[in-house]
Amino acid sequence: MKEKEEQRLNELKEIDKSYFKEGYNYICGIDEAGRGPLAGPVVVAAVIMPKDSMIEGVNDSKKISEKKREMLYAKKAGLKEDVRTLKVKPELILVDALTNIDTCGVPYQSIIKGDAKSYSIAAASIIAKVTRDRIMREWDKVYPQYGFEKHKGYGTAAHISAIKENGLCPLH
Repeated sequence: MKEKEEQRLNELKEIDKSYFKEGYNYICGIDEAGRGPLAGPVVVAAVIMPKDSMIEGVNDSKKISEKKREMLYAKKAGLKEDVRTLKVKPELILVDALTNIDTCGVPYQSIIKGDAKSYSIAAASIIAKVTRDRIMREWDKVYPQYGFEKHKGYGTAAHISAIKENGLCPLH
């Protein structure tokens, strides 16, 4: 791993490290994808990254290419689980900018722009984004006239034009 990338990852891990230093061993990062689009589901991902994990390229999913997200997703696919089904219960949840949420009794810390500040949340953001993008590519096969393959349901000019031309579909 290049020195610059290692430094970036170490900076991304600072928040997570501070909680490990407080005595937490199992920290779960949670993020979602799909709150802003005009169509498609909201996908939530929860991951517990090993304390010493250093996966090159982990970053806020919006800051990396689709190809890189897919590659990183493959490296973490075995770690994704819903909080209720995690085999190892987290001692703390780090979540991107949400408050007043039900975390099944697990304490949580809401971090503004957490997907850009926390390694665990960034990892979850990749899982959520890749999962949602894959769902939208499948829906593109059902509703090709909307172009979900390209814009993933976000309010692009092409998507708005397709809605004006075809009306709304059940995903809207």
